Amino acid sequence: MDGYRKGSHTVYDIKYHVIWVTKYRYKVLSGQVAIRIRELIRQGCEARGITILQGSVGKDHIHLLLSCPPSLAPSKIMQYLKGRSSRLLQDEFPELKKRFWGQHLWARGYFCSTVGTITEEIIRNYIANQFNEEKNDIFRIEE
Repeated sequence: MDGYRKGSHTVYDIKYHVIWVTKYRYKVLSGQVAIRIRELIRQGCEARGITILQGSVGKDHIHLLLSCPPSLAPSKIMQYLKGRSSRLLQDEFPELKKRFWGQHLWARGYFCSTVGTITEEIIRNYIANQFNEEKNDIFRIEE
């Protein structure tokens, strides 16, 4: 069970690839702002029990590969990371507050994809071949 993480009642390996961009794709994530956003994301992830496996700060976007506990939904992770970082960055860098009126540093949406070592095909084959019954039934009952 190499690479799996453990909770009090769970063993899991949940990874998300997430990307989000600045509002209007303004290229403001450089210099001290980039250093600070990296620090804020690290702090936010550590506080929630999220492990950053890989990450990068672009001029107008953030790329992360995260390992998360099963109790955290991707939408809640993004809500927390984007909301907290936007508020704290704009408080520390007044030039961002002027540029992003309405306190919206990040664009509304984000990209999220699951990552894993087991493919859908492997799971389908495992479930289909678990019992030697009719192969066409996609949701079977064990006798």
